[in-house]
Amino acid sequence: MSSSNSAAIVVNAQGLGKSYQLGEHTVTALEDISLIVREGDYVAITGPSGSGKSTLMHLIGSLDVPTSGRLEIAGRDITHLSANELAGVRNEVIGFVFQSFNLVPRMSALAQVMLPLAYAKNRPSNARALAQRRLEDVGLGDRGHHYPQQLSGGQQQRVAIARALVTNPRLLLADEPTGALDSRTSDDIMALFERLNASGITVVVVTHDRDIARWARSQIALRDGHVVADTPALHLTGVA
Repeated sequence: MSSSNSAAIVVNAQGLGKSYQLGEHTVTALEDISLIVREGDYVAITGPSGSGKSTLMHLIGSLDVPTSGRLEIAGRDITHLSANELAGVRNEVIGFVFQSFNLVPRMSALAQVMLPLAYAKNRPSNARALAQRRLEDVGLGDRGHHYPQQLSGGQQQRVAIARALVTNPRLLLADEPTGALDSRTSDDIMALFERLNASGITVVVVTHDRDIARWARSQIALRDGHVVADTPALHLTGVA
């Protein structure tokens, strides 16, 4: 799944497991998951509902910790970190893109993109310029003063992507990023991910949609909490 065996490892999961206690019953969401994502990779994590892909996304995104195994994000073992320590990893390493965009209705596009910088330990003095640059990177340089209701679904998702990128994360983690979009707009968003990956950004997309997964360079398929396939993807570029 790696673009280069010598590239730095961004995600290193070994024997990963996650279980939940529901009353008297223990539910196993993930069991014995091992995978490596390196700098510059473009990976799709696929599987039907209930396969464990959302749980794996939460672990890779430092939103939760495993109950067994070992998980390193950008070289740091997060297996036993506290909630505050996990938040630090997220802020420093990961940019998130979600299906629902998660934009603030009363904030302009430029303000939305600047928002993560307000929580950064060392807020850059040129925060506004950085946010504007990221809007330009996603093709919305002239939409900075627009509010979410003035933007199409695809444009709103581009704002969300710009916001995810403004802190220069090592990993862009996208959870069903085209689930609320039509097929043509979905292709536009996936083409944007492709360009971002070509620029050196590591991308992991979590999706149940096989057509979306085929944009990635490799796929990890889950079923019933296990990896059932880890293969190169059939890339969609140039396919009619």
